[in-house]
Amino acid sequence: MPIQFRRLNALPDELRRALRQHRWALGALICASSMVNLLMLVGPVFMLQVYDRVLPSKSFATLAGLLFIAVVLYIVQALVDAIRNRLLARLSEAFDLSIRDHVFEAVHQSALKSTQTDGLQLIRDLDTVRGFIAGSGPIAAFDLPWTPIYILVCFLFHPWMGVAVFAGAIVLCTINAAAEVSIRKPTGRLIGEMSTRRTTAETAFRHAETIHALGMKRRLNDIWSSQSSAYLDTQRHLSDLSSTFGSVSRFCRMLMQSGILAIGALLVINQQATAGVMLAATILSIRALSPIELAIANWRSFIASRNSFKRLLETFDDAKISTPTPLPAPRRELKVTSVSVTVPDTGAVVLHDVSFALAAGQAVAVVGASGSGKSTLARALVGAWPAARGVIRIDGAALDQWDPVARGQHIGFVPQDVALFRGTVAENITRFTPAPNPEKLIAAATAANVHDLILSLPHGYETEVGDGGVSLSGGQRQRIALARALYGDPFLIVLDEPNSNLDTEGEQALIRAIVSARSRGAIVVLIAHRTKAIEAASHLLVLNQGRMHAFGETKAVLPLISPRPTAQPAAVQKPPARRRSRARKQVADAAE
Repeated sequence: MPIQFRRLNALPDELRRALRQHRWALGALICASSMVNLLMLVGPVFMLQVYDRVLPSKSFATLAGLLFIAVVLYIVQALVDAIRNRLLARLSEAFDLSIRDHVFEAVHQSALKSTQTDGLQLIRDLDTVRGFIAGSGPIAAFDLPWTPIYILVCFLFHPWMGVAVFAGAIVLCTINAAAEVSIRKPTGRLIGEMSTRRTTAETAFRHAETIHALGMKRRLNDIWSSQSSAYLDTQRHLSDLSSTFGSVSRFCRMLMQSGILAIGALLVINQQATAGVMLAATILSIRALSPIELAIANWRSFIASRNSFKRLLETFDDAKISTPTPLPAPRRELKVTSVSVTVPDTGAVVLHDVSFALAAGQAVAVVGASGSGKSTLARALVGAWPAARGVIRIDGAALDQWDPVARGQHIGFVPQDVALFRGTVAENITRFTPAPNPEKLIAAATAANVHDLILSLPHGYETEVGDGGVSLSGGQRQRIALARALYGDPFLIVLDEPNSNLDTEGEQALIRAIVSARSRGAIVVLIAHRTKAIEAASHLLVLNQGRMHAFGETKAVLPLISPRPTAQPAAVQKPPARRRSRARKQVADAAE
């Protein structure tokens, strides 16, 4: 795989370690390829000896001896070739193992940064490179250096035969170069069109109910069909190019073989070579050009693999897996200082200079109209969306100073769109922790008042929820997600409209869970519209159009969202006097 030297020197440490660990395999591959190509001379030499020694002497013993030696060498060649193929398979697995964690991290970060890109393309890139390493492409690369040796042997048979084979090699290399130029751009375009087509199909699959209900199936089918047509057009163009170059290369190879045979016959007629030399040179010419022809046959997959490898290398620059210094479990405060957050896809600022602080045991209810930045604030607090400006600190440490995995153990989160994963109820609540603590599992379910509900399911805690929790109702999914947020007694609990699908009983359980979390010293951030849930909070944060309009204790800020004009205590942060009336009206409308 031709990568620039400076790029090889800049290979990530993981790949370099993998190469060092498997350098014996690389050495064995070189030795095996050398032995296989050396044993390729057995056929021509055997034919040369039969024609030039056995037939003139009519010696059966000589023929038997030569045949025995040839059979033994062929067996050795087959065994070594099988070992070479197995080594390539093991190297492909080693490559996958060395890079898979970074690929998964890159896919994860890509999903956080943008919803418009096909992050799973990196998974397919990994599969593409691994498949290429385990295929016949590297075999052609290992065999190519032997082509000059075979040509040299042909020169030893006779200079004209060497010249003919050398000319054939030049022609095939020219075809290879033309294939590189012609296939490179269409291959890149094909990958983009394939990704777009797959994304449309996945969207239609995930939102099948909405599409069916709104009568959008025909329109989405037209879009997918149009994308499929563009994809198939490019694929057909690539297939035509590959088949054309393949046909031309086969034509040249067959023409060259016939030409070599004709030259050999001419040399035999002129008594400048024997019949054995003629046939041996013909067979050797086939072997000399076989790696070039194999490279042409694998050129399309090589181009795709090279592009995939380049994208994978870029992930090492974008997705660094670091291990920050472990920090003690948080237990004091959450502090948000002048935080502004942008939408990953567009860069538009949706949250402007929000500042507040909460101590252990406090809870804040965040209210505001749709689009005021409430969910954006929730995503920023849990580290899903980074702050464009400002900083969020837990016990004095900024979010990026925490190891994401360790930080997640101290955070409970219920997103607005509840996400459950394919697995059992117990696995979802315990966050797929290996060998989870049963007591913590039951405690979390009890705190969310979902224990009895789970026991009523067909298999209790071992009930499969399906992808996205499809086998559960909206309220059941929300209550199980609440239990997951409470699992392990996290310090910071962020709940984004956790009562949108809850009945009265579920809402009462939510309030009790918030009160219980506060009593053990947790901080709760609650985004909700219902007054009942808001009253469980010690503080109230009012957002409007992405800006903070008020923050303070609930009893002080609550009058702001009442239609009755009420004097505001001095301790409450509020907008300037000339905007107070308009702000009060906007906040009251948002709360309603």
